[in-house]
Amino acid sequence: MNDYLLPLLVFSPVIGMIMIWLMPKTEEKTLKQFGWIGTLMPLLISLFLYQQWLTGVSLSSYQIKWNWIQFGNLAMYDDTLYTIDFELSLDGFSLVFILLTTVLSMLAALASFYIKTEWKGYFLLFLLLEIGMLGVFMADNLLLFFLFFEVTFVSLFFLIGRWGYVNKEKAAYHFLVYNGIGSVLLLFVIATLFVRVGTTNIDALTHILNVGDVALLAPISPFLTDMLCILLFIAFAIKLPVFPFHSWMVRVHREAAPPVVMLHAGVLLKIGAYGMIRFGLGIFPEQVEKLALLFMIVGVISFLYGAFLALVQTDLKLVWAYSSVSHMGIVFFGFGTLNDAGLQGAVFQAVSHGAIAALLFFLIALLYERTGTTELNELGGLAEHLPIFSGVLLTAGLAALGLPGMSGFISEFMAFLGLFKEQMLLAIIAVIGLILTAAYTLRAVLKITFGKKTYSMTWRDVQGIEYVPIAILFMVIVAIGVYPMWLGQLVQEDITTWLLRIGG
Repeated sequence: MNDYLLPLLVFSPVIGMIMIWLMPKTEEKTLKQFGWIGTLMPLLISLFLYQQWLTGVSLSSYQIKWNWIQFGNLAMYDDTLYTIDFELSLDGFSLVFILLTTVLSMLAALASFYIKTEWKGYFLLFLLLEIGMLGVFMADNLLLFFLFFEVTFVSLFFLIGRWGYVNKEKAAYHFLVYNGIGSVLLLFVIATLFVRVGTTNIDALTHILNVGDVALLAPISPFLTDMLCILLFIAFAIKLPVFPFHSWMVRVHREAAPPVVMLHAGVLLKIGAYGMIRFGLGIFPEQVEKLALLFMIVGVISFLYGAFLALVQTDLKLVWAYSSVSHMGIVFFGFGTLNDAGLQGAVFQAVSHGAIAALLFFLIALLYERTGTTELNELGGLAEHLPIFSGVLLTAGLAALGLPGMSGFISEFMAFLGLFKEQMLLAIIAVIGLILTAAYTLRAVLKITFGKKTYSMTWRDVQGIEYVPIAILFMVIVAIGVYPMWLGQLVQEDITTWLLRIGG
């Protein structure tokens, strides 16, 4: 069973896709139910794997390696040269993102009940997107990672461009251009490593490039290694994104359907953080150490830049969009610290922001469904007619600004702790961003809930199944904030290994 559990986890959404494919496109209710049911098996398998980890079972026992592609016949030299296997593996670091993906996919599928048209095509692409996300976090070689990465790229392009708001096509093409550039850079790095080393296996690349006791087919000069590392980080900085590669993401957050943004902000941005940490510290630790100060500077700039722009927005979607730019800056400078606290803060921030952003954009879905707008100047005094919604929005805002007892606090605390340890001046400057975060969050939330009323109608409050995503996301946010150890234990072993590679 161990040999098939990871492939089953990755491709189990296909079951939901088959059910949807066989249904008439006019069966709205059934298609939406099958779309949601298709996300349940990946969720159950990921929870089973987490339970196995809790009982002491090694996650490496689920690793699989199947023969897949071979270039030429070099068995007389080395039967692994220029072969690419279908390899999936799991460790605590990847399991964190698998759990995030399966939980948010299930909740975004629930939020997709508000999709008005073409439900069949929507849910087929939605489940294909989940396959890509799961594969990215389990791929054990770079080419397979890239292929799953492209699956998310293509499916998300159509989800943005077909199901969204007025300028959805422009947002989709901006997404296509920016992420296409990132994909080209990533493919160039992978192809160069494959040609020079003869493998795309992540463990093999880590061993060959860092231990150096294996003869390379074509030597990689220090300059080329530095350039490959820089190109890799540009590719993932675009995906994350951080300043100045962020404009495409702002458009997507504004124009895509809220359930799509739940997955985009909650999971897909985290592919950048995952790749940056996994491959940067795994394959290029020496180069990362050279660039550490640059990462911290760019991260702080992005943190402040996003916060400043969020403070002046008049559309709630844009407030949270620039908030994402700002919070991804925390991930970037936390990573750049290259110490235990900073790296844990970067991982915690990625997961915390995933849950908080998903909750905020789910609330935007509820708000737009009722009011038809997210403009701050057209909303006000919602607390009078929507007290439950207003209370949830205020609590989610407090989580976003880092209220103690919630995930945002512990994530930012650890990242800043790492930054203060390495660069005191940068950390002092970055503290301004915390003040701005409180300012733009409270400005937006209080303007909507207690601001001047500009409408005459009464809208319905949160009800029925809408409580499910709210309750689950709040449980995740509070669980990380109150007992962060359950998350820290999952990633600690991997962080320790990476730090040892750079002498930390």
